This record gives sequence, structure tokens and C-alpha cells, in this order.
Amino acid sequence: MYSVAVVGATGLVGREMLSTLESRKFPVRKLRLFASDRSEGQILDFNGESIKVEALRESGDFKDIDIALFSAGSTVSGIFAPIFAKYGAVVIDNSSRWRMDPEVPLIVPEVNPHRIYDVKKGIIANPNCSTIQLVVVLKPLHSRFGVKKIRVATYQSVSGAGKRAVDELTASTLAHFEFKDIVPGVFPKPIGFNLIPRIGKVLDGDHTEEEMKMVNETKKIMEADIKVSATCVRVPVYVSHSEVCYAELEKDFDVKEVEYTLRQAEGVEVQNNTKDDVYPTPKEVASTDKVFVGRIRKTETGDLAIWIVADNLRKGAALNAVQIAELLIKKGNSGK
Repeated sequence: MYSVAVVGATGLVGREMLSTLESRKFPVRKLRLFASDRSEGQILDFNGESIKVEALRESGDFKDIDIALFSAGSTVSGIFAPIFAKYGAVVIDNSSRWRMDPEVPLIVPEVNPHRIYDVKKGIIANPNCSTIQLVVVLKPLHSRFGVKKIRVATYQSVSGAGKRAVDELTASTLAHFEFKDIVPGVFPKPIGFNLIPRIGKVLDGDHTEEEMKMVNETKKIMEADIKVSATCVRVPVYVSHSEVCYAELEKDFDVKEVEYTLRQAEGVEVQNNTKDDVYPTPKEVASTDKVFVGRIRKTETGDLAIWIVADNLRKGAALNAVQIAELLIKKGNSGK
């Protein structure tokens, strides 16, 4: 049994982490919950027990923690992950702070579980939500056919930006029906009945942060020089991210062979009968654990086209983090 902490416990992903730990019967001996000062004293339920949320402070006592699941943003992680690690915990961090650190493994258990042996700083990075669902599909394709290049467009739900973003979609939708204007807060433009082709800061070359996360993280996780081009779009959907991926493969392929390969892949569910409307949608895959694929076809240019959908709060965040924790205890590498 393990002493576990969830940092950022009152947020959307933090609450999903609690639910995932509970549903997967993770061997929790003791659970501690941390959040900002304004959440101190809140009560959250876990396995029938009411647990009080503690304020996260540098002066805190963290010595009794084996595994810490972080979902509190990159600034908080930059400060507190090393502190928790110094006390002997292994930190599994959901922010972008440590993902590209060469001494921190970036893990998707279905893709690169062997990296669980590379925990040097006491920190493991959980990848970006859109990257996770992409590489779960790319891994079996790369092993069978070789992936040279991909072009991906994402359609990302508002829950990826937190609870305030979810509330803003509701407010924006209501304003639309009431013929009222809304001043956006989380997003640069109104999100109700709209699409916003910008997620994160704009970087050199007019790429956004989210797009470059997908480029860089895919290469690190796949351990391959796959060329990646991404356009990331925020859409008026509450939960689940969707992606259209065009892949240039090294070997010629048959669609049926691709479908068979994906049906055998860990963590993937194929729904591929477009004629009969069998394909995944964000609404249908919400609150599920797998990465769903459909619309598998060969394009006029000879590329493989595929539609990918997954719950961004679960496989894109909480579930992947808990799966990493399960790898830790399986490998006997869980801190103390």
C-alpha cells in the first residue's frame, strides 16, 4: 500500500485523478490532497472517506508521500515537484514544466513503458493531452509500417483549459441564444458556436505553444525522428479531444491491415464503418478510458488518414498519470 498525494486536487484533472485512483483500485494506504490557499479546507470524498484539502506551501511536511500526482500548472510544478522529490516521493507531473527536460522521462505506458527506469530527478512527466492520444495510435503503426511524417489537426475541448473555460463555454452559448455580447476571459474570442485556431502563446513562425508541444513531445516519446506538422483548434465541446491525422508511411499499406494492427493495439478501440455511421465522436467517448479511431482510409496522395478521439481528462491526463503510477509500483520504483 502507498501513501499518495494529489496536488491540484480541486481542479478538473485533480478530481478525475481521484476518481481514477478509486475506480482502478490503486493501493492507497493514505491520501493527501493539496490545492491553493483558496481551496484549503474543502472536503473531497475518496473511497467513502472525507478528506480535507491542504494548502500547498513550501513550508509543508511532505516526507510521508510515496507518489505525488501533480496537476497544478507549470509554475507550481517548477517549485514544488523538486521539493516533493527531495522528501522521497516520485512526482508524476501533468504540466508542461518538465516534459522536455532530458533527465525527466516523458511516458505513455502503452508506448514507452521502459522509460520508467529512467527516473533520475524523482520526476516523471505526463505528456500533453493531444500528444497522448496521438502516440497511442502512432506506436503500433510505426512498429508495423514505419511512420515518416504526420500532419495533424486537433479539435480540442474547453475542459483542456480548466473549469473557468468550461463555464465560459456555457456563458457564451447562453449569450448567443439571448442575442447578447460576451467578453471572453479564458479565450481570445467567444467560444460558443465558434472555433479558435490558437491554443497557447504564439511562438516564432506563427506556431502556437500547443502545436510545438505536439511536435517535440511526439519525437521524445516515440524515440524517432518523425516529422510532425500540427494545427491546434479549440472547439465548443465540453469534454474529449478529436484529431485528424494524415500519416506518410515507409511501407505500402492496405486499410484492412491497418485496421487489424490497431485492433490488436493496447489502449485502442476501432470504430470504423463510416457508411453505417460507426465512428467515434467526442460526446460518445467522454468518460471512457481508451483512444478511439475511425475514418481509416488511404488518400489520393497515398497517405493514411485516421480520425482519433479520446477523453482528454481521462486518458489525456488523469488515467495516463495513474497508469504511470501503476508502472512504478510494478517495477518497484515508487520512492521509499
